[in-house]
Amino acid sequence: MTPLRADALKGHAAMLGFALIISGSFSLGAPAAKLVAPSALNAARFALAIPLLCAAAALGPGLRRDQLGAPWRYLFLGGLLAAYFVLMFEALRLTDPVSTAAVFTLTPIMSALFARLFDGQRISGAMAGALALGGGGALWVIFRGDLDAMLALRFGEGERLYLVGCALHALYTPMVRRLNRGEPPLAFAFWTTLGCGTVIFAWALVEGALAPVDWAALPREAWVAIIYLAIGPTATTFFLLQFAALRLHAGAAMAYGYLVPSFVILWEGVAGRGWVAPVTWIGVAATVAAMAWLLRR
Repeated sequence: MTPLRADALKGHAAMLGFALIISGSFSLGAPAAKLVAPSALNAARFALAIPLLCAAAALGPGLRRDQLGAPWRYLFLGGLLAAYFVLMFEALRLTDPVSTAAVFTLTPIMSALFARLFDGQRISGAMAGALALGGGGALWVIFRGDLDAMLALRFGEGERLYLVGCALHALYTPMVRRLNRGEPPLAFAFWTTLGCGTVIFAWALVEGALAPVDWAALPREAWVAIIYLAIGPTATTFFLLQFAALRLHAGAAMAYGYLVPSFVILWEGVAGRGWVAPVTWIGVAATVAAMAWLLRR
């Protein structure tokens, strides 16, 4: 195996972990979003995540002043993710998780288009086919194989907000490749997380969302969500996404988002909340086939 191919496979493994961890945020995040304002909820998760990532980066590649060349890069990248996170939880307050997840499946296609526009990455016929197959399979999973439910999808205020958030998330991936200057992935992830946390704290302060929250009185489910979001979808996935973005085409990296609905099924089934109907597994098979297609390419 050539070093280049081995490096790409590491990127695919990172995105597989990314999809598995992200899938948990939908189930845990929806109830929490109804208890705490989205900007305040995200400020809390970053207050926990930033020290964790700082310690990991300091013990690993180290944090040096030369990594802070053009610090606007971290504020820009962090701002993209900050807007995505806040808009995601705003959407979860306004609409149901099924419609929100349906919008999320548009992210890989948007990411591939942004990569073509800003980074000159071409979309091959094979990749376009894999993206289409994965998207169709993900929609089939989301709507449990119910064609009437798929056709009845409505884009309300929540869906429109999340569509803007997903577009910003899609732009983030090619921008990492463009703005990285050779910094180690873990160090780059920390500075980006710090930039994201800074933007979110400013957002929450401007909204006045932090003061009204009685943190000590929050129910256990809210704190479980905050802690999970801080360790998993924030500290860990920031590193995984940075790592993969430097090794994979942006469309291929973000295509792993198609696996999120399938992983949600597994999370729910293992937790004893029931398994989906057999017809739904057709969509699961399609998303797995799309990932295999991309891996082979």
